[in-house]
Amino acid sequence: MEPRDAPPAYPRAAPRACALPAVTERGGAGRSPAAPQEGAGTLRVRRGAAGDPARARGGARVAGAAGRPLVCPSVRPAGYGPAGSSPQPSLPGQACRRGTGRGTRGAARMKLVRKDLEKDNAGQVTLIPEEPEDMWHTYNLLQVGDSLRASTIRKVQTESSTGSVGSNRIRTTLTLCVETIDFDSQACQLRVKGTNIQENEYVKMGAYHTIELEPNRQFTLAKKQWDSVVLERIEQACDPAWSADVAAVVMQEGLAHVCLVTPSMTLTRAKVEVNIPRKRKGNCSQHDRALERFYEQVVQAIQRHINFEVVKCVLVASPGFVREQFCDYMFQQAVKTDNKLLLENRSKFLQVHSSSGHKYALKEALCDPAVTSRLSDTKAAGEVKALDDFYKMLQHEPDRAFYGLKHVEKANEAMAIDTLLISDELFRHQDVATRARYVKLVDSVRENMGTVRIFSSLHVSGEQLGQLTGVAAILRFPVAELSDQEDESSSEED
Repeated sequence: MEPRDAPPAYPRAAPRACALPAVTERGGAGRSPAAPQEGAGTLRVRRGAAGDPARARGGARVAGAAGRPLVCPSVRPAGYGPAGSSPQPSLPGQACRRGTGRGTRGAARMKLVRKDLEKDNAGQVTLIPEEPEDMWHTYNLLQVGDSLRASTIRKVQTESSTGSVGSNRIRTTLTLCVETIDFDSQACQLRVKGTNIQENEYVKMGAYHTIELEPNRQFTLAKKQWDSVVLERIEQACDPAWSADVAAVVMQEGLAHVCLVTPSMTLTRAKVEVNIPRKRKGNCSQHDRALERFYEQVVQAIQRHINFEVVKCVLVASPGFVREQFCDYMFQQAVKTDNKLLLENRSKFLQVHSSSGHKYALKEALCDPAVTSRLSDTKAAGEVKALDDFYKMLQHEPDRAFYGLKHVEKANEAMAIDTLLISDELFRHQDVATRARYVKLVDSVRENMGTVRIFSSLHVSGEQLGQLTGVAAILRFPVAELSDQEDESSSEED
């Protein structure tokens, strides 16, 4: 098997003149092509391959257009990194808390104020993000060369009649040609840097400025070409049916992680660590007291971070009997203290097995058949099941499991793709031609009556798919020609 190419890099864009016109009342600016880059690798399942071809690797990284990989501690637990590899928020308000003030999304979604698109799909949309997760959607909508209009703060120097110079912070509205995009997934903050392309009282034309997009603050985004994937993301972001309705507590003795699984990302809201002394002959009091203190802290984290008005299921996963002991303790205490919040939502707690209390064990909990049947209508569960089906096909019928852009495209030409698995990270590629190639693949599979699943790179399954070049396919029937071509090319190299 060929080695997997490194994921596409996102170098900082050099200062350049923006070819976009200013945003007008109708119509809008688009984007200019970025410097071409090398595409993703082309890997293919060899005949007889078995097992998981991409084992767990380090933590999740979100590459901003500025080229600085942004470590995402709130997502690493859902993926693969070792426990404790980065600090996790344990207090309310520490991460992604700038929205409703509650731990999960409610019925509110990003608001679409206006959409003006021409026949050639050029134009602009005006949106209002309302939740921290909406900033992730906005990050996926933005591309270098777009035109962004939003309210921002600018430091302006003023000179008085006496000649003294002072500075004031003025709120003004600017229109920028986007050059770099920086997304902090821990704080759910999005910063966009670019040059001013519209006359402004305080900022000269061509001057650089950085806009920090905020929840509940309107912005207008204009592109020369709105492709189908970007428009679909807007539809999902504005659809109230897409809500964060799954929570999970992954635990073992002395370690627990309270997570929220939204349609677009997995957030670790609390990490609880308590040193549990070992049991001693004839004296277990220290062990029992420490365990009780640990359970109490986990209960407090659940009440603090889980909004039971939205969450339809809380997974409690652990090895051994830890989950049963914890649930017994939690509801016994709820009866003693008359905690109506826990007692009224007791039916939402579902106990499942996991190999450990570390964060990567969340994937095992989501793969449990009891969980998938209960969460069959959630996007996260659908992604996990699709990736699990791909691995099963990889083991038993490798000629029906392809990954790598080149081989998946060949399978699509034969109209053999039943399910396409593709990471949203690929649609943030700097090279316009490469990005268009992925969009064309998605559109073609749908035209051929195939199913397309776009994975979030901030989910467990999305990170794993990223190890497979970010694109894979389950085929309706084997395509032996590709295997023969690969074998022939290997023999020629020998």
